[in-house]
Amino acid sequence: MEPNTALTPKAKHLIVISYDAFSEDNWELASRQPNLAKLMKSGAYSNRLRSVYPTLTYVVHTTTATGVYPARHGIHHNNPLQPFVHEEDQHWFWFREAIKAPTIYDAVRKAGMSTAGILWPVSGKSSIQYNIPEIKALKGENQALKVLRSGSPLYSIQMELRHGKLRRGIQQPYLDDFTSKCAADTIRRKKPNLLMLHLIDLDDAKHQYGTDSEEVKQVILRMDYRLGEIMQAVEEAGIKDDTVIMVLGDHGQFNVRYKVHLNKLLQDKGLIYEENGERKWRAYFQCGGGSAYLHIRPGDTEAEQLALQAVKEYMEDAASGVEEVYTRDMLDSLHASHAANIMLEARKGYSFDESLDQPLLVDLEAQGIRYATHGYSPDKAGYRCNIVVSGRQIRQDYAFGELEMVDIAPTMGRILGVDFSHGDGRGLEEIFT
Repeated sequence: MEPNTALTPKAKHLIVISYDAFSEDNWELASRQPNLAKLMKSGAYSNRLRSVYPTLTYVVHTTTATGVYPARHGIHHNNPLQPFVHEEDQHWFWFREAIKAPTIYDAVRKAGMSTAGILWPVSGKSSIQYNIPEIKALKGENQALKVLRSGSPLYSIQMELRHGKLRRGIQQPYLDDFTSKCAADTIRRKKPNLLMLHLIDLDDAKHQYGTDSEEVKQVILRMDYRLGEIMQAVEEAGIKDDTVIMVLGDHGQFNVRYKVHLNKLLQDKGLIYEENGERKWRAYFQCGGGSAYLHIRPGDTEAEQLALQAVKEYMEDAASGVEEVYTRDMLDSLHASHAANIMLEARKGYSFDESLDQPLLVDLEAQGIRYATHGYSPDKAGYRCNIVVSGRQIRQDYAFGELEMVDIAPTMGRILGVDFSHGDGRGLEEIFT
């Protein structure tokens, strides 16, 4: 769809800060921090932002950028299906070409405006003018070369030379410190019309230490400092009166006591087997923490029946950790991807894992392991995300109610005066003065 720029823009500049895993359980502490509180006072906010299914980072960020549900945009998981490949060795959906829908950053560029992206998911080799995509070198690859080939070479080199000393690979808090410094620098020097950045410190801390840990509280304090740096850069660039800042979460997380290795069920039924020393599959669970896709070889209805039978038998045990088996009707009502016709939803306290090297059920607590994850249904209690939208043309200190992740892209378009109303969401007209 060709963008229509006949709309009156609300601002010339929009900064979108994806605060990964920023959910309603963090709202009270975060909203008391000085910089976020300042944005709230000069803006609109809600802790009722509903995510999409499954609540995985790349799935959600693609909805954020396109305004359509996973059923339409083509990103069903962080990773394409790669049976038996260890998680750290898997390819991810790193590149824009995987998205089957228009993106807001493409529309903004077509409208003649400048764009910047810093570690924004699924943006490799995209139209973003100043782009450091989120991408990881696998075995035998060079990280710096991979970024240069997938992003904006000159811009990436400049940012690396100026701020690269802050970073220690993907370790936190150094990675988000680097990202924030790059964002502030880009605002001062480039003044892009649209800047989209992805901060991951909170998500990492929840995964590693649990959702209610002291480490999570420390991230929320650090994050407010980073917000302050970005707000200061907007002032120093002289664009404060014509800038909207949007801060939003993509999903929550839940603490996990038990990991369920679902593919062991399929192995026991002979649906995963060895042939000439190589693992083969007729059915395979692609796991995403709180959910799992059941992939079946095309046309193998017997495999599907056997897999469902294995799940049904397992669910007779009250400690199975499987809360629901979603068939296509339910998945359609959730606007979930068509990558598979059956998904499993985990109970709170449980998560799903693909590995075949572990027992079916592992008690993490008994091993002294703290862990939390996401991927669950967006409708689980206590799992909504937060959003703050701040700027001169935004209603001040305005608490608003329910909204959907598909509403973000049309609202971004509305702010910049680009019609992006083709998707599944609506522009949040109630937040504007």
